[in-house]
Amino acid sequence: MSVMSERDLLTAAQPVHRMKRSLGPIALMFAAIGSIIGSGWLFGAFNASALAGPAAIFSWAIAAVMIILIGLTYAELGPMFPISGGVVRYPHLVWGSFGSYSMGFVTWIAAAAVPAIEVTGALQYASRFFPFTTAVQYQGATQHILTPVGMVVAVLALALFVVLNYFGVLLFARINNVVVWWKLFVIVLVIVVFLIAGFAMVSNGARGHAGGAANFTDFGFAPKGFAAVFTAVSTAGITFSFLGFRQGIELAGETKNPKRNIPLALVGSVVITGILYMLLQVAFTVMVPTSALKKSGGWINLTFTNDAGPLAALAAGGGLIWLAYILYFDAIVSPADTGLIYTTITARVSYAMGRNANAPKWLAANNKHGVPHWSLLVAFLAGCVLLLPFPSWQALVGFITSATVMSFGTGPLVLAILRKTHPERPRPFKLPGGNVIPYLAFWSANMIMFWAGWGTNSKLLIMLLIGYVLLIVFQVTNRKGYRPPLFFTFGASWVIPWFILYGLVSFFFSADSPIGSLKIGGTTFGDIMFFWVFLINAVVAGFVYWLAVRMRLPKEQIDLYIEDATRESEVEEETVAGGHIG
Repeated sequence: MSVMSERDLLTAAQPVHRMKRSLGPIALMFAAIGSIIGSGWLFGAFNASALAGPAAIFSWAIAAVMIILIGLTYAELGPMFPISGGVVRYPHLVWGSFGSYSMGFVTWIAAAAVPAIEVTGALQYASRFFPFTTAVQYQGATQHILTPVGMVVAVLALALFVVLNYFGVLLFARINNVVVWWKLFVIVLVIVVFLIAGFAMVSNGARGHAGGAANFTDFGFAPKGFAAVFTAVSTAGITFSFLGFRQGIELAGETKNPKRNIPLALVGSVVITGILYMLLQVAFTVMVPTSALKKSGGWINLTFTNDAGPLAALAAGGGLIWLAYILYFDAIVSPADTGLIYTTITARVSYAMGRNANAPKWLAANNKHGVPHWSLLVAFLAGCVLLLPFPSWQALVGFITSATVMSFGTGPLVLAILRKTHPERPRPFKLPGGNVIPYLAFWSANMIMFWAGWGTNSKLLIMLLIGYVLLIVFQVTNRKGYRPPLFFTFGASWVIPWFILYGLVSFFFSADSPIGSLKIGGTTFGDIMFFWVFLINAVVAGFVYWLAVRMRLPKEQIDLYIEDATRESEVEEETVAGGHIG
């Protein structure tokens, strides 16, 4: 197909209703912060402490640095191409349909799972007041499964998310701005009260209610070593708690002044929440009762009464009943807000896949409010399916983390390619240091995926295979519609090797894999090789980085896709009264 004929087809595929640039800097950053502060912070400090002890504070810092490295690459890409669904659209610019579909499918699945999980989590907390969930035992662990009434309420909640999104990003932003202020208030309140109460109880001799500063040393600062600090980054819900920074990318096509707003939202949201999370980890540590640590035998596998809601349980155990009720209320509000935001994200991802023409074109159709309404409907249906009970909430969180970080990992590669092919293109925000930050960002993505473990990564690889089967079905059945060239030679020549190498590293060196779990002299092979994987993944990341940059589309084809993306980004700003939020 010639460049001219493909350009004509792309032009013909443009939606009638364009997305509107309505979000200001505060609204865009609050969208990211609101997405970051969901159910993760309600469980993260507890899960991280049970894995790494007080040293878990470093897990939050490591995750924040790695996410900022990844976010910085998008801070350069976003203002260059302020288009919605950028995580999926950017790979399409340089590798075509196969490369963008590979990332888009796994991103969509991960995003679609979040509203269902957040709703389930909110209803689990609400079960204190009404039986929305019931507890069952599965493989020695307690799972909270939705009751029939809970299932109906969950579906209604997902439907409400769709309705609020249907009437445009303005309504979504107005609601979200209010809720984010509440989220920030609650997390700051918990930090301040826990720190004051934790130290006050110790000074009054009430170490049965709080252990104070002694908790950092009396039971070991890093009881399982620093390997556990890195493992907690992926498996305790820590990285998951930061993934909402993507809002600055997904809503890039709906913000005014992208040059300023996108970098501010990407980096600012992670810095603000990172500081809060680290302070929360300290506050949680000093608030844990000494009696609970003695009963559990230390930090590892920490348990205490009502630890299904750990922060509320600590507040109640310390006599702070009023704070416990605030936390129970927030445990409904925060996950619900995140579910609302991720409904927006899921629709934008499928919108982007429709725009790329490697998914049905109707997914990219916008209503008169500038919202991809059919994508919203598909997101709702996917959320309903994903409400089915899963064996482990934490395992699914790990899956979402690996899948999302994998899709983010393409940002540094796209940036490196565009610097080679289009060095003259205006960059409102440009990263210093050449390839250093993009390479470190890609290496960080590989490390976060490895720390999730083989059990999680094997499921992700299976999901990718299912995605490719669906791609084949779409290609075969879409005989009458426009099917863009997959550019399989370029996309597969680096994507498939990356997936294979990522799978091999996880299979051979993860502590929970068949090979990694083999014992050598009383120590598992995975534990022996744990820190060597830093170097192994450095080599793998370097090879894939080189291959991905080398196997890019011809410049004239990249120019075609850039022209289409640029045409879309030139959206007339909304000028109606009240059309600008934040």
